Amino acid sequence: MISRLLIANRGEIALRIVRACRELDIESVVVYSQADAGSPYLDLADEAICIGPGPSAQSYLSIPSIISAAEIANVDAVHPGYGFLAENAHFAEVCRANNIEFVGPEEDTIRRVGDKAEAKNAAKAAGIPVVEGSDGPVETDEKALDIARKIGYPVLIKAVSGGGGRGMRIAHNDISLSSGFQTARAEAETAFGDSSVYIEKYLENPRHVEIQIIADKHGHVVHLGERDCSVQRRHQKVIEESPSPGIPNDARKAMGRAAVKLAKQVGYHGAGTVEFLYEHKKFYFIEVNARIQVEHPVTELTTGIDLIKEQIRLASGEQLGYKQQQVQQKGHAIECRINAEDPDRNFTPSPGLITHVTTPGGPGVRVDSHVTTGSRVPPYYDSMIGKLLVWSDTRTSAITRMRRALDEYRIEGIKTNLPLHRRILRNAYFERGEYATHFLDELLTT
Repeated sequence: MISRLLIANRGEIALRIVRACRELDIESVVVYSQADAGSPYLDLADEAICIGPGPSAQSYLSIPSIISAAEIANVDAVHPGYGFLAENAHFAEVCRANNIEFVGPEEDTIRRVGDKAEAKNAAKAAGIPVVEGSDGPVETDEKALDIARKIGYPVLIKAVSGGGGRGMRIAHNDISLSSGFQTARAEAETAFGDSSVYIEKYLENPRHVEIQIIADKHGHVVHLGERDCSVQRRHQKVIEESPSPGIPNDARKAMGRAAVKLAKQVGYHGAGTVEFLYEHKKFYFIEVNARIQVEHPVTELTTGIDLIKEQIRLASGEQLGYKQQQVQQKGHAIECRINAEDPDRNFTPSPGLITHVTTPGGPGVRVDSHVTTGSRVPPYYDSMIGKLLVWSDTRTSAITRMRRALDEYRIEGIKTNLPLHRRILRNAYFERGEYATHFLDELLTT
């Protein structure tokens, strides 16, 4: 078993991993930037090491700084969390070259599934339906136009690397394709250091559903059910829930089998997700996320499986220890991402000093957050400052519980998206489960 672990991340996921380490009796080392100095969660780790200034490129994205910290702290493993270097194959390779275990898949697997076009080809080879589009990266306007005209508008221009809605544009005609193609390439280069994009058919109003997989290094793979991530703003997830209210059981089971098949096809180990779009009673593979997801607690609440502990255990070489038929989902879980954003200014980030926090509690309520009264939200990182989750035996009672928890939640000194969540949870379409990926954008325009 890993005995000393460095956490190459920050905020709520760093705190989440520290807590898992404590329960596994593993020593934890947290790195931090100068902007995060003084954060309360740093005191909960066994050691904390500053790795540079606030900007990510000089701290959390600096492989030399993180490797130096790992060597100074004499750790035997690194957990990358999500974001930053979590899906960076070179980082995984450097860790292992220095005899430091990387808590995640092999670097070759990360590269294969991280290239969305390559992952799509792997899905095809496994007999999994994919959205129609280019077979690989598209280098020129002319080629993009040829593909778009062949499969028919609208089409989606999508960065081969990365995620979070960056490097992504919708085109409804030749003119918007040409302009969107160049914009997407430039944005992808800035965000991911890779300007490659590909083209696929744009589904008008699908549900976005992801399957959680977990696999050991001995070839055993299971899925832990699905999460519905369709409540999004500009392709970024806002609310997740499980089970999905809009997916019939036969489709749910078929997606689970497809996810496991793909994981075996690419030799995957560790925790990850296989993402699908579901429309008109059909599902289509879109991508693999080779890391733990922000929304992993939704699955933890419905299965009782601690995914962070599982990641660490499996990275240590242990076997899975349970089969697919032993995985049981119970009840219903919902997660609301709490972001430091100003709803009155088109949800622009709202960094600053948090002057007061009151977190909700009670049965079936979980808050994963690193901020407290007196915390300062830096301007350098993602705006998410926490996650509010609820569990109950039915979706109806889970919605009621989430409404109550949202009403209890108070964060003062900065702007947050709490008012938006309260509005969504009281929306009749959401309450009935009648929503898809355009639900929130349409709600915000009414």
